[in-house]
Amino acid sequence: MNGSVFKRCTKCGGTMKQRRCAKCGADSFKWAYIVDVGRAADGRRLQRKRGGFTTRKEADRALRELLTSVEGGTYVNSSTTTLGQYLRDEWLPATAPPRTKWETWNDRRENLETYVIPRIGGVELQRLNAAHLNRLYAELLQSGRVRTAGGLSPTSVRRIHAMLRKALNDAIRWGLAERNAAELADPPSTKVIQAARRRSMRTWSEEDLRRFLAHTREHELGPMWLFAASTGVRRSELLGVRWSDIDLKGATVTIRQTVLNSEDGHRPEEDQKTVASARTIHLDRRTVATLRAHRAAQAKTRLAAGAAWEDNDLVFTRLNGDWWNPDSISSAFRRAVGVAGVPVIRLHDVRHSHASLLLKAGVNAKVVSERLGHSSVAFTLDTYAHVLPGMQPEAAEMFMRLVLGQLDDDDAARAAEEDE
Repeated sequence: MNGSVFKRCTKCGGTMKQRRCAKCGADSFKWAYIVDVGRAADGRRLQRKRGGFTTRKEADRALRELLTSVEGGTYVNSSTTTLGQYLRDEWLPATAPPRTKWETWNDRRENLETYVIPRIGGVELQRLNAAHLNRLYAELLQSGRVRTAGGLSPTSVRRIHAMLRKALNDAIRWGLAERNAAELADPPSTKVIQAARRRSMRTWSEEDLRRFLAHTREHELGPMWLFAASTGVRRSELLGVRWSDIDLKGATVTIRQTVLNSEDGHRPEEDQKTVASARTIHLDRRTVATLRAHRAAQAKTRLAAGAAWEDNDLVFTRLNGDWWNPDSISSAFRRAVGVAGVPVIRLHDVRHSHASLLLKAGVNAKVVSERLGHSSVAFTLDTYAHVLPGMQPEAAEMFMRLVLGQLDDDDAARAAEEDE
């Protein structure tokens, strides 16, 4: 395999002879290389050229790297395919359901079409580098929102980064690119994401939640709000729960189905976010009683609807038994919060409130993690670390009571005197 390094005139691109360009006579140059990389189907030699190197050493090193990739079978023929063309025409179709869960694939498609392709889709796939991605991430953090002003959350940007890293790894496996620019890029760090998550998280106190549930008890969506608060399920899980998933006698619900936004509004999805997401949650007696009453009321509504009723076995439905649109439920929750006069939080923050109140009550973090469907206890503890510092004094006293027992009156008095 032949390859050579030579001087190229920076003025006209000609080959240098001695100190002067053979074409224009200029004396300024950069180093370049040329190498045979194989033969075309018709027998013609295929060559690769690259210039712009300041020193011969740099050109020699780049040539060796290219020769190594050719000999190792990892060389990729030059192509002008853009990142947008690859993502839209190659990667998305190749990873479409059933190869990928519909929820995952739809999120990828929306993120690519909304945030990535409009900004850097015109960059050639083989010329994409970390600088392109870092500029993308910075822009998304600053002004990435589409419907409102402001930037995307660090969590959303890091999710986009993970998606691009996966797409570029696939491009390498498919022989379309030699390197993964995302591996060298700098997305928001885990610490930044954790801090942002805690800043955006708003939770209700016991009194706030009690007031909201009391105010919405007679509302048509009251059973839904109680179920969300007592189980900590996600919105998609809340709207997908079926009567066949609930064991009222055993007081459990098994999360198996979700309802997700899609191009045509919303749709059910059997597969869960993670293995842990498909979980069984135990219900309290008040929630079970509310569900029994709700089922009886739903039976009357179904009877009144007659043939217009859509039987999807759903626990929480519209008046005709149809699926709720997830965005509509979020809007209904915001209205209910405003009328109840409690601090404004998102529907997803009811899930955070559920977890925070359990941890404050001393419930084991593993139990809380299992109820929420988190992938690990560590993730639960990282997410709700802000709840734990206030529990330290109580934990210290509890430990000493376990070891030495409760302080008697004399010991308590002496401890108080020492404090003063």
